Amino acid sequence: MTDPISSFYLAFQQLDPESMISQYDSKVVFSDPAFGTLNGDDVKDMWRMLCHRSRDLEITFSNVELTGDRGSARWQARYTFGPTGRKVRNDIVASFHLKEGKIITHHDEFDLRRWARQAMGWKGYLIGGTSFFRKRLHRQTGKLLSNFQKGEH
Repeated sequence: MTDPISSFYLAFQQLDPESMISQYDSKVVFSDPAFGTLNGDDVKDMWRMLCHRSRDLEITFSNVELTGDRGSARWQARYTFGPTGRKVRNDIVASFHLKEGKIITHHDEFDLRRWARQAMGWKGYLIGGTSFFRKRLHRQTGKLLSNFQKGEH
């Protein structure tokens, strides 16, 4: 039997958001530098949106560790950033808390400045590490998610 963390990433590799979110508790909390903190259905819809919008997304994962109700993994996303057409390789460290075999918290951490440099070039490098950029990115990703939830995709 595969653990919920590996099952999540195996489904992500197949761009299967329903199998991904089946590993989550209904009250899941997710956070990362791009979206900030999301709860419950917003988390699930974020994965649906990311899989739906994907054109060339490649996911790899490794170092899955699970001890009791705590877990972690390393994963990498390779894709073309739509607005600029630039190639991105995002290296992410994920941490998890499980409740009754389901993921209840999922936190992804990555270097936002490095991501911004890859996605937006030198301008991204200059502003990618600022709180201004992070807040603006949260607004943009929030709007994308809201539009997706309204069926505007």
